[in-house]
Amino acid sequence: MENQNLITRTEKSKKQIVKIIAWLVAITTIVKYIEFLFIRTDQTIIADNVITKIFCIIATLVAMRICGMKISDVGLKYKKTFKYIGCGLALGIFTFAVSYGLEMILLAVQGKAPRLSAYITNFGLSGATSEVSLSFVALVICIAVNVINVLAEEGMFRGFILKAVSDRWGFKTGNFVQALLFGIWHIVMCVLGVYDGQMGIAQAVVFAIGYVVLAGILAIEWGTCVNMTGVLWVGLSEHFFNNFIGNFLHVVSTTGTDEFQIIRIVLSNFLSLGIVLLINRINHKKESVNSVSSVKEA
Repeated sequence: MENQNLITRTEKSKKQIVKIIAWLVAITTIVKYIEFLFIRTDQTIIADNVITKIFCIIATLVAMRICGMKISDVGLKYKKTFKYIGCGLALGIFTFAVSYGLEMILLAVQGKAPRLSAYITNFGLSGATSEVSLSFVALVICIAVNVINVLAEEGMFRGFILKAVSDRWGFKTGNFVQALLFGIWHIVMCVLGVYDGQMGIAQAVVFAIGYVVLAGILAIEWGTCVNMTGVLWVGLSEHFFNNFIGNFLHVVSTTGTDEFQIIRIVLSNFLSLGIVLLINRINHKKESVNSVSSVKEA
């Protein structure tokens, strides 16, 4: 009888978590679409939809409070903070150095005289948009907005959702769920493309599928980093760098700007995921060897 009551309470707890996550994603998505389609904060000097990100932070904190979670429970705690931030930045710098380099080589081979140019933009599916002249104010705003963005998305997806699902269904399920939701979260860019008349519905569907896959790849990687380290710092810092470099550093050629931006991002994403999965596999092998050695010594 006690076991049956325990199972019932566990099932109820799972249902509550599903409802809380569903409400969290639904309400933040509604706010996101309102800002993306109607408020258009991205077309101002801010060059991003910061209202949504601030709302996400608040909504996530409310969800955490309902579930009895603390900030440290979702990976925002002091644990080799600077080391892990450095690892995330190094990962972003290395993978994008490779992808930018290959992009420049590809354009040079085609005789398009590529060069790097630094100025602030927001992100567009077909390249950089809403150019803002590089200035100290624009740079500070870009950094601040990207910090808010990664705190919102990492806190919500790799923090609260990953923790809540993993505690009840295991890490693999938690990582898949947060990655899928993170991918769907970014489909708004495709909806915006149709809304602005930049693409047709068929093209938007193709881009949407690609967006789910690409965002999902990064989400899987950053979720794996959380599982490896117990904190958000690696994914949070790489996420920041990925967004910032896309807003800041552009490839200009005789035929356009950021023509191969999608290829650059895809290459960087796959390379980054591969590195993290390789490190994770090596760590697992070391743990297995250490476990075997401990058993033999015992």
